Amino acid sequence: MKKNIILSGVGGQGILSIATVIGEAATEANLYLKQAEVHGMSQRGGDVQSNLRLSTEEIYSDLIAKGKADIIIAMEPMEALRYVPYLEKDGWIITSSEPLINIPNYPNVDNVINELKQMPHVKMLKIEALAKENFIPKSANMILLGMAANCIDILSPEDLRNAIGKIFAAKGEKVVEDNYKAFDLGLQYSLQYK
Repeated sequence: MKKNIILSGVGGQGILSIATVIGEAATEANLYLKQAEVHGMSQRGGDVQSNLRLSTEEIYSDLIAKGKADIIIAMEPMEALRYVPYLEKDGWIITSSEPLINIPNYPNVDNVINELKQMPHVKMLKIEALAKENFIPKSANMILLGMAANCIDILSPEDLRNAIGKIFAAKGEKVVEDNYKAFDLGLQYSLQYK
């Protein structure tokens, strides 16, 4: 079994924290793991992208070829669209529906959302708004991970939740609890999709 995941977003949104949690869960599950990261001008809001490849058998390349990604997890809708050519035909897109307009020529937001809605398998949610409503504004990325948890079937949601506890433990109990809460919100939301 294998799972190819593309993570994308804008610097500062927490994409690399999602990658770290998935990587920790994969390590604990004794899976093979390859990761390739592209850090844009992250301190200035540039794009950040990571390829994660998980497998029960050895993996030889850390990059995901076009048409071979099982999942795109994106903190920002335009960044989700950017990687659609990498998605296999039955793959999932899990994305925030809230744009981070950090460039002057950002495309029309309604057009971006409508284009995503045309894809066969999409989970989309205003994760930033949900995080603020639940008093966990720094944990929107873990809501997104919760939304993706049932699609990462090489790992269980419980594997991912346990990894959250390990990764954030050094930051204190409140940070761990906030991230658990965020993950659980995303997981609960995703149950409406098949």
